[in-house]
Amino acid sequence: MKIVMVGQGAFGRKHLDGIKNIEGIEVVSLAGGRPESVEAVAKQYDIPHWTSDLGEALAQPGVEAAIIASPTQMHADQAVQVMQAGKHVEIEIPIADSLADAERIAAVQKETGLIAMAGHTRRFNPSHQWVHNKIVAGELKLQQLVVQTYFFRRKNINLEGKPRSWTDHLLWHHACHTVDLFQYQTGETASDVFALEGPHHPELGIAMDMNIGMKVPSGATCSLSLSFNNDGPQGTFFRYICDNGTYIARYDDLFDGKENPIDLSNVDVSMNGIELQDREFFAAIKAGREPNSSVQQVLPAMQTLDRLEKCF
Repeated sequence: MKIVMVGQGAFGRKHLDGIKNIEGIEVVSLAGGRPESVEAVAKQYDIPHWTSDLGEALAQPGVEAAIIASPTQMHADQAVQVMQAGKHVEIEIPIADSLADAERIAAVQKETGLIAMAGHTRRFNPSHQWVHNKIVAGELKLQQLVVQTYFFRRKNINLEGKPRSWTDHLLWHHACHTVDLFQYQTGETASDVFALEGPHHPELGIAMDMNIGMKVPSGATCSLSLSFNNDGPQGTFFRYICDNGTYIARYDDLFDGKENPIDLSNVDVSMNGIELQDREFFAAIKAGREPNSSVQQVLPAMQTLDRLEKCF
């Protein structure tokens, strides 16, 4: 299967690293922003064609699909462009930074019938898969999900400490992970939501601290704290408080409530959540089926984010 990678930044390279482990996938073109950066990454990963023109990349012979890992503000227009070119698309989280754009993507997916998947990695991390499997089997019932998403990002830089050409967002990007995960694990859409935001950064123009609360009809709740001001361990940490145990997820690792590690080696074929989400995308294309984390499946998360934004 020949694919296009869109975006040469940190997450584009995470996808390229994961794809190395998946047989039968060939990245034939890299489409990105700054030409010198795109060329350097293409050479690093032995990608034969690179360009700053997405249309040129999609026109390469035999291309079936594209993975979009470009700046968030470009996701919607690029996803529509990919599908209108007749190609399947996987869009990194968030698929858009507004409900209107998310609905536009979903509408084009329905019109074209192509596979459109969201990069909601938390659905695929072995730690969260382990909990999900227990919930589906009836062995656990979620009572409360407590989540901390913390970064120290008072300047416009990426995960590698390099300047960004775009501005990140606590709600539409980082909260999106947890909003979707909470609704996925409970199998319900939040019936009650609230959100509080702290002061906006004088230069970046975004809230640097945020608190979010959600409740689903069955009674389970979620408390989410987010910050770009936290000078400490960076990342997102999840505490599942269940009727039959407490579990703490840190990326691809899982511990019980007393910090004893849980063996996840048999959960899936890899411990890399991004690789696993890409495997699902390619498998869905080959089988002609809807993937887990399809655009249609994650639309309720975007609707909940829109409701949360209206709380400010």
